[in-house]
Amino acid sequence: MSNNVVTKVDLEQYGLKKVASGKVREIFEIDAQTLLFVATDRISAYDVILNNGIPNKGALLTQLSAHWFSLIKAQMPSLQTHLISTSLPSSLPVEVQDRLSKRSMQVKRFQIIPLESIVRGYITGSAWNEYKAKGTVHGLPMPAGLQESQKLEKAIWTPSTKAEQGEHDENISPAKAVEIVGQEIAKKVEEASLKIYEMQLMSNFCQARDYAEKRGIIIADTKFEFGLDTATGEIVLVDEVLTPDSSRFWPAENYKVGTGQSSYDKQYLRDWLTSSGLKGKDGVAMPEEVVRGTQDKYREAYEKLTGQKWD
Repeated sequence: MSNNVVTKVDLEQYGLKKVASGKVREIFEIDAQTLLFVATDRISAYDVILNNGIPNKGALLTQLSAHWFSLIKAQMPSLQTHLISTSLPSSLPVEVQDRLSKRSMQVKRFQIIPLESIVRGYITGSAWNEYKAKGTVHGLPMPAGLQESQKLEKAIWTPSTKAEQGEHDENISPAKAVEIVGQEIAKKVEEASLKIYEMQLMSNFCQARDYAEKRGIIIADTKFEFGLDTATGEIVLVDEVLTPDSSRFWPAENYKVGTGQSSYDKQYLRDWLTSSGLKGKDGVAMPEEVVRGTQDKYREAYEKLTGQKWD
């Protein structure tokens, strides 16, 4: 497996204007209706970008998202997505094509709905902390007696604000989401998010969370983002889908109620930051063992979920 690390991307010299730079993705304009997303190997935790990257992370995220987009398109044809292709514009030179291969998506351009749409199937993370303190999750009353990492009887929609880079997302109630985007859009986002998480997949009719669990991964919670097709008023699934960056993945074989879980996602990095007293601090570089361990988790998640060996 190649250990090339891509943390910076500049395509403006090739005539592609940069329109945004996120924690992981660089976004360029191909034309008025089309954008190019390039996933770098940058990694963030607690809303802070680490100084060094994870080799191949951007490519793994992109290819895993493409896998899920394909499944969603087949099973939920009425839900529009922004993905056009995972190829690069043919105008880019060969050396750029080689460097950015597997980590790029051409997508349709849409107005972004200012919500992080989170679905929780298990109680963990910030939801568990709120529950212990108040008996609620995102302001929603929850049953008494829940234990850490317990599977919820029914998945719940728990939105957050969509913060600008350098700022922090804020957990909000569904009612607050309605105040931000309106009743109609909030309802569409909630219904689509829950349906994706619980959708029936493939000929054996297993749900997305069950699809993953049969492959050894529990999707404890996940975050979706949506755009708005202003011509039709319909929502559009955008950004990435069901990846280790947007989800909390647990090894199914080690799952145990009542305690924190080991993870295929950024929790490995978060745990190191917390134990090292570096949580939320700027200017932090990961040691090589944390880089390797995180890289292995991303690769393993990809291979389990797609059934394909990562080259």
